[in-house]
Amino acid sequence: MTAAARTETDVFSRRIRAIVGERGVIDQAADMAPYLVDERGYYRGQARMIVRPASTAEVSEVLRACNEMRVPVVPQGGNTGLCGAATPFEHGNEIVLSLVRMNGVRAVDPLNYAITVEAGVILADVQKAAAEHDRLFPLSLGGEGTARIGGNLSTNAGGTGVLRYGNARDLVLGIEVVLPDGTLWDGLRALRKDNTGYDLKQLFIGAEGTLGIITAAVLKLFP
Repeated sequence: MTAAARTETDVFSRRIRAIVGERGVIDQAADMAPYLVDERGYYRGQARMIVRPASTAEVSEVLRACNEMRVPVVPQGGNTGLCGAATPFEHGNEIVLSLVRMNGVRAVDPLNYAITVEAGVILADVQKAAAEHDRLFPLSLGGEGTARIGGNLSTNAGGTGVLRYGNARDLVLGIEVVLPDGTLWDGLRALRKDNTGYDLKQLFIGAEGTLGIITAAVLKLFP
C-alpha cells in the first residue's frame, strides 16, 4: 500500500469511528471473521472493517462518507443467506455494514394490525412482539432465530406461509431507507388505503441493498 493510500485509509477509518464510535467498528481479524463467511462456509471474503451503526442517522452518515470517499459497501443483516450475497469480495476494499445493533421494536399498533421495527430485529422477535399483542406476523422460515427483518425484506423472503400470506413484499406497509449517498427516504407509513402515485417502497424490497439500505419497516399483522 502506498503512503497516499495508507493516509486515505486512516482518514476514512477516523471518519467512520467518529460517526459510530468504537463500539460500532470491528477491525481485528478474529472478531471480523464471522462477518466474512457465508452461512454454509462456501464463500469467504475480506473487508476494511465491519461497521455496525446503531441508528438511521448513523447509517446515513456512514453511507455519505463511503460515497464521498468511493468505498464500496456490503450490507449485512443476520448473515443467514445461502448464496453468498452478504459476503464481501476477496480484495478487502469494501466495508461490511451490519445492521445488528439496530434491533428495536419502535411501536406495535394492534388496532391497525401493524408493527414498526428496525432492520436489525431478529425475525423471531418480530413474531414474539406481535404475539404479545395477540397478533400474528406470518413470515416464518428456517433461519428465523437468527435472520433479521431487514435482510428478509431486502431478499423478499418467502417462508412457509407464502401461499397464504405472500412473500415479504406483501407484508409491508411502509419502509425507511437510506440511499447510497446518505439521503434518507422516509416511507415509514402505516396507511392501508394508500393510492398515492408510485409505490416506491417496492423498489427496495427484494433489491438486496443495491438501491439503498432498509433501516426500518412497518409490517402487517394478522389475527
